[in-house]
Amino acid sequence: MAAGSCLLLLLLPWLVTTSHSPPGCKIRITSKGLDLVKQEGLRFVEQELQNITISDLHGKEGQFHYNISQVKVTDLQLASSDLNFQPQQHLVFNIDNASISLRFRRQLLYWFFYDIGSINASADGVHIHTVLRLAKDEAGRLKISNITCSASIARMHAGFSGTLRKVYEFLSTFIITGMRYLLSQQSWERFPSAQFLALQICPSLEHASLVLLNSLLDTVPVRNYVDEHIGIDYSLLRDPSISTDTLDLDFKGMFFPRVREDQELENHAVEPVIKETERMVYVAFSEYFFDSAMLAYFQAGVLNIELQGEKVPKDLEVLLRATFFGTIFMLSPSVDAPLRLVLQVSAPPRCIIKPSGTSVSVSAFLNISLVPPDRPPVQLSSMAMETKLSAKVFLQGKALRVQLDLRRFRIYSKQSALESLALFSLQAPLKTLLQLTIMPIINERTKKGVQIPLPEGMDFTREVVTNHAGFLTVGADLHFTKGLREVIEKYRPVPTATAFTSSQPAEPSLDPGSL
Repeated sequence: MAAGSCLLLLLLPWLVTTSHSPPGCKIRITSKGLDLVKQEGLRFVEQELQNITISDLHGKEGQFHYNISQVKVTDLQLASSDLNFQPQQHLVFNIDNASISLRFRRQLLYWFFYDIGSINASADGVHIHTVLRLAKDEAGRLKISNITCSASIARMHAGFSGTLRKVYEFLSTFIITGMRYLLSQQSWERFPSAQFLALQICPSLEHASLVLLNSLLDTVPVRNYVDEHIGIDYSLLRDPSISTDTLDLDFKGMFFPRVREDQELENHAVEPVIKETERMVYVAFSEYFFDSAMLAYFQAGVLNIELQGEKVPKDLEVLLRATFFGTIFMLSPSVDAPLRLVLQVSAPPRCIIKPSGTSVSVSAFLNISLVPPDRPPVQLSSMAMETKLSAKVFLQGKALRVQLDLRRFRIYSKQSALESLALFSLQAPLKTLLQLTIMPIINERTKKGVQIPLPEGMDFTREVVTNHAGFLTVGADLHFTKGLREVIEKYRPVPTATAFTSSQPAEPSLDPGSL
């Protein structure tokens, strides 16, 4: 028993480590960012409530027959609202002291009196309390998984035009009761037919959250291609972590070669830690994020460059021919054959992030050959290269980009120390070759960058990059390039024919006999 307990204690750190995979990319949204989302979200909620389709109601109470139709929201005022974080996985949306105005078409039959007209009803002091639960779905995408909603009203009023005053007063009581049912979703036994007001605030908000807002979250890239060679996996590793001031999202942040899309790469890098809360959003990237990108490119076989003939800079060609003059002279009549330089990375480059800056270490081979026409290539030299590149990481829009610059460069022979000494004169011109010819090609490939997992219509502004030991963070503000309504309408699910038909209000009957 004691031995089993000791074994469990020894395995516990390993179990904890394996159950918590560190993220390659981490995003923090602060209260300031939530305030911006609230402003845009409030406009969306107001538009959604104003566009509700309301079903008709017909029935009777004793000798009183009624048909209520063409119910529309004529005015909606959301005076006060709050959107807050609620630990552990929730957002709380409150609307206080709102007012709603409705207009109805009425058809009334009371004994032998028949009347048609309109009714204006209003509710003041409307309070709506909504709690959204955020979670990771099976695909690793952030979703609104559940919503709880409650609504209440403080004051009701209904105004009528016509001569049947007593009937109208009765109907006024009915309307007010129906409105209270509509908003608070309570059960009113006296008037069960109050469901005629299908303007159900909470069901409307449930649909807006679970269907429409989730369609907006579907625009966040989870697993997509970066270019023709590699892709990136931005799936969430776990449910979001929410405190009173922040929402933290842990993304896998792993690149993969498109020829091996099912590849997995263990993350042993330092886990990014975000402590700041001053900006609207923070994005952190570990060394694993960049290392997986370079490994994916290496496995895709694209980290090599070939220069031949006229593509070799003239000054370098003269120097190379002078350096290898003896070898070339012995190859007569191939002396005038064009040169070929093949630069091939020999191992996946590695990224090192320090508070002082970000660098990339690269090991490569440079093979120099003569290429006589209609004859096999003749190798003049094969040298090893070790370079260190400085990396400037920055955000532009939603794209993370990297600008590389050559800092240190060393070549040596793989055959002998004597040949390495002979190659010393090539060090400076080859470094110039890399700076003027190779580096522009590499930076052109990284110019496009990779998209950060944000919904469509939202971008970063005022970005500031800060380096730490093993990771870097980008603090930024957010702004909407498109409104929520514009993006949601673009991706709004198409209703089925049955659902569309049932959602349309029935045409009111003008025949008193039909009442």
